Amino acid sequence: MDTQNLSAPPRPQSRIAGKNHPLAGGLVHDNSRHTTRFTVIGNHLAQHPDLSALAIGLAVYIQSLPSGAHVDIKTLAARFPEGRTRIAAALRELETHGYLRRERQRIPCGRIITRTISCNQPGADRHAQDHEARPRKRRTATAPKPLPAVPQPAYPAPPLLQTATDLLAGLRRHDPRLLLSERDTAHLAPGVAAWLERDVTPTAVRHALTSDLPPEPLCRPAALLAHRLTVQLPPPPSFRVPAPTPTVHHPFQTCDGCDRAFRSAGPGHCRDCRTNLLEAA
Repeated sequence: MDTQNLSAPPRPQSRIAGKNHPLAGGLVHDNSRHTTRFTVIGNHLAQHPDLSALAIGLAVYIQSLPSGAHVDIKTLAARFPEGRTRIAAALRELETHGYLRRERQRIPCGRIITRTISCNQPGADRHAQDHEARPRKRRTATAPKPLPAVPQPAYPAPPLLQTATDLLAGLRRHDPRLLLSERDTAHLAPGVAAWLERDVTPTAVRHALTSDLPPEPLCRPAALLAHRLTVQLPPPPSFRVPAPTPTVHHPFQTCDGCDRAFRSAGPGHCRDCRTNLLEAA
């Protein structure tokens, strides 16, 4: 029976090219499976052809941070030795390629803050945004068209606007097709006030809005009224210089004290006699 030769050298193991020990020189991975404290980074970022090494490193660092961490230039410059200028340039690279977004938001106390949003896969984010935008686009297509702008009064006093609102609310009594909603009335009221401010009477404004209406049904009566208020707006009244106060010429009176003649609205004493009477008193 043969005995095992313990001094014989072990059989050499074959090497498979590309696994652990490649036949040619190059990269060798010595990997261990992470079970805690790890971040998944896509090759689209790690091997991005247009990003600088600093930008890729900052993106990896930012994606590894928890929500709420500060990633402003000052904080990052205190963490890394590259300095504010280079870090700011790297952040702009990440913004250009969609890995970072900055949004200004108003918090409940009223203060405006800037939030930095880290995106680990910009392409997927754009796809989600496009998917959300399509239903909104369909809803926008059915929204009513905004009304044309109307003239604005120089001094929108509340009584003037109230008179304009009452005038618009009463148009339906002249033509049932001119029944306006509360929102349309609020939009048109300043235009009517601009007419009233130019010395146009409410009757004249009402006539301009209701005369010569087309016989067919009015699809958008408020838009028609807004158009008329704009294109038919009369010019402001011309400035008139107030006439000077006429000079009053009183008749001659005879002074009761010295018989001197003087002008006055009624009999009495002249100026000198009135002065003497006051001094004597």
